[in-house]
Amino acid sequence: MGKGHETWNKKEREQKKLKEKKQKEEKKKERQKNSLKGKNLDDMMAYIDENGNLSATPPDPKKKKEIKAEEIEIGVVKQQLANAAEIICKGRVNFFNMEKGYGFIKDHKTMQSIFVHINSCQDPIQEKSEVVFEVEFGPKGASAVNVRLADK
Repeated sequence: MGKGHETWNKKEREQKKLKEKKQKEEKKKERQKNSLKGKNLDDMMAYIDENGNLSATPPDPKKKKEIKAEEIEIGVVKQQLANAAEIICKGRVNFFNMEKGYGFIKDHKTMQSIFVHINSCQDPIQEKSEVVFEVEFGPKGASAVNVRLADK
């Protein structure tokens, strides 16, 4: 029987495999060397400074600010209560779809379009009607409530 022929391509692949295996072993040894095992808690701690950046040193207790839990607001900012004269607005209905039951009122003061639903109307309204209403802020924005026809 003849001796097995080792081609250049076969030798090249074997060398490449050996090289990859050595690199893998080196990476494994490097990871083991740099592992967190054996380190104490202080070495693993990270702190946040007054600017919100990560730091290895603990913050200065003299720079500590006291924050009251009542002052923290999550979500929508609480609206200040206004007097009755400021709450009542006047405007004109510039769009109203009777079939779908909603429309928009253009406020005379702010010139904003405010959403209105038929359930919020005390009187039957239609387009170009002059109305008096109150503005209520909901999760989707301002909407008109207690809508009634304006006295002329």
